[in-house]
Amino acid sequence: MAKLIAVVGMPGSGKGEVVTYLTSQFDYRLIYFGGTVINLLKDQGLEVNETNERSIREQLRQQHGMAAMAILNLPAIREKLAKGENVVIDGLYSWQEYLILRTEFPDMVELAVWAPPELRYQRLATRPERPLTREQAISRDYAQLENLHTGGPIAMADVMVCNDSTLDDLHQTIDFEIGVVRA
Repeated sequence: MAKLIAVVGMPGSGKGEVVTYLTSQFDYRLIYFGGTVINLLKDQGLEVNETNERSIREQLRQQHGMAAMAILNLPAIREKLAKGENVVIDGLYSWQEYLILRTEFPDMVELAVWAPPELRYQRLATRPERPLTREQAISRDYAQLENLHTGGPIAMADVMVCNDSTLDDLHQTIDFEIGVVRA
């Protein structure tokens, strides 16, 4: 039976690293909720930046409700699982998205990645794509917590991973937590 893992966490926590590891080492297929936003920005000829991304996310949620990203990506998730493909979701943020996914896929494993705020802000400032200043990172944290209720899905995670060390440590923790024995 195909497996579904949803990776959650605050910006800069290491969600992308976990997703990359699962897709490259364990043949999980990626469903990136943020890709919906990026594609719409490109379709509209808008620059990919924090302000425009937030605007599009909020527009989608006004049109489809707070579960917008889950609703818009349900067909792709169902299709991949029906083909027997393991799926990893990157970008589950809102409580309503969590509820939709948990209802649709009760066997979903939700994996939360946590790192201290100051470490996350350092990572966000130096990431190659869409770097954020400390002020932008704090603003994004607040927006996600206050507007999207991101704290709920993180609190309800089946697995919580602390990512405040090396990539190798993170990979070993993921292996242990998802029951994969490293070769």
